[in-house]
This record gives sequence, C-alpha cells and structure tokens, in this order.
Amino acid sequence: MHARAMATRICVRAIADEVDQAAATERAAHEAAGLFGEVERDCTRFDPTSALMRLNRAAGRWQVVPAALFAMLAEARRAHDVTGGSFDPRVLASLVALGYARSFAAGPATPSPAPPPHPSGPWRPRLRPATREVHLRAEPVDLGGIGKGLSVRWAAERLRRSAANYLIEAGGDCYCAGRGPDDGLGWRVGVEDPAGGPDPVAVLRCRDAAVATSSIRVRHWAVRGRRVHHLIDPRTGHPGGRGLLAVTVLHKDSALAEVWSKALFLRGAGGIARAAERTGIAALWVDEDEGLHASRRITPALAWTARPVSR
Repeated sequence: MHARAMATRICVRAIADEVDQAAATERAAHEAAGLFGEVERDCTRFDPTSALMRLNRAAGRWQVVPAALFAMLAEARRAHDVTGGSFDPRVLASLVALGYARSFAAGPATPSPAPPPHPSGPWRPRLRPATREVHLRAEPVDLGGIGKGLSVRWAAERLRRSAANYLIEAGGDCYCAGRGPDDGLGWRVGVEDPAGGPDPVAVLRCRDAAVATSSIRVRHWAVRGRRVHHLIDPRTGHPGGRGLLAVTVLHKDSALAEVWSKALFLRGAGGIARAAERTGIAALWVDEDEGLHASRRITPALAWTARPVSR
C-alpha cells in the first residue's frame, strides 16, 4: 500500500498470516497509510490554515487543538526533557530566517539578513488534556522533528490489530514488526548513503523495532555563500552537527528513534560517540570523510556494511 504525505512517499507492507485474513489486513494497511495525511492536515507548518499554524498565531492565549496535534505537542515536550533540550521544536524561527519557510520541494525562500534567533530556556508549553487546550509562549513551533516518527507509531498501532508481520516506511523513518518476509529473522533495512551513492552504506536486521535517519543529503541550500541545512542546534539557532553527514538510530519506538537521530546529530563528529554510549542509544553515523561509525548497542543489528565500521 502506497500513499504520499508529509512531502514523502509512504509505504505500508503487511503480510497476512492466513489466506482468509488477507482482506482485513489490506484494509488495515490502507487505513495506516491514510493516517499520515490526516496528521499532516493538522500538524504541518507549510499550510497557514493548519491547526498548528493557528496555534502559533495564538501565542499567549489558550487554544483548543485537534487530538493529533495535542498528542504531538505532549510527545514533543517529553522529547525535549528526555534529550536535555537537544530536541526543541522552537527552531521554526531559525529555519524561516535561513530561508526554509515553505516546503523544500518548492525551493527555499529568501533568507533574512538578520542572524537566526534561537530559543532561550527550557520549552514549557502548558497543556490541559481534559479539554485539549494549549498555551504557547511567543516562540512558534515546528513539529517536523518528531512528526513522521510519531505518525509511524500511530500507524503501527492501527495495523497491529490486524497483522503481526508488517513494515511501515515514511521517508527514512520506519517500523518493522514480526518475522519479516524471508527467513523469519526480521526485516532488512538499508541505510541510505548520505554522500549520494546508489547503494546503502549498511543493512540493519530489525524485528519489532524502529529505524530513523537524520541526514543532510537532501535538505541543504546556500545562504550568502554558506552551505546550511535543516538540522538546527537550538543552542545557537544555526545548523549543527559539525563533521557529520547522517545519523541512523535503531529504537523500539519510532518517535524516539527520530528524536534521538536528530539529538545525536547535533553532537557533531566530536561528541556523538560519547553521547550514544552514555545514553545507550543504538546508533550508526557517517562523517564528512564518509567514515562509518557505530555504537556498541547497534552492533548486533548490523547485517552488512559497505566498509569497515569504527567503534
């Protein structure tokens, strides 16, 4: 089952255990794929009429929001705390200042001549679960750093009611459930070469686990002769991750896989190894010299690598 949402291709593959379950499994796969468009409608920053952008314009006031947006904000707040602030959705103003004000497919807009702003202090949105009311301060938020991963989680929750063996993939974020299509040892997931090669740099063996990659392969552009990208360090308001091209994380939860791939990327080539080991995150990363590195936690899942791995 295929769909398109969140500026990417959505693929849902479900394997029915019995022939008489095939129709129900197909319907569930269709519903799971359609969820991404539903979430995008409320949570995108690229549509000024979306619930997220209406909330951003209502900063300083309580606002009732749809269920998906409320849940995403609650998850984003938890991710902010878990990562010690490395994940911070308040980077929207920095992205806009650098020219990323509209969907990347439409091309970057004109950057601001002023330096990009950056958040100050912890992010503390006020949430009222009983009424789905939200109160944001003056800084607008962008949920792109958690949106796909959380949508993958929700799609998996829908699909597992009808299937135990499935794959959900959305632009580099995926969840692999069950034995896989071949030898019963799980699904094989290729890790894209961030330098642009046609072949993967590694293949991971995954079962009941999520994979997410943060990469500057696609979303990069030039601002006043300087190469920039979309992975913003909230401490500075500027693109972070010095010395890195991509970070891939294997995690039991797809939203946290996406969050940690970005948080670790911002550590840069000089700090990612220590951060991955300290947090116990299963991570694989590629540096600017195209060197391939891995944390100890991800080693059992490495089915194949294009070149030797440094640890």
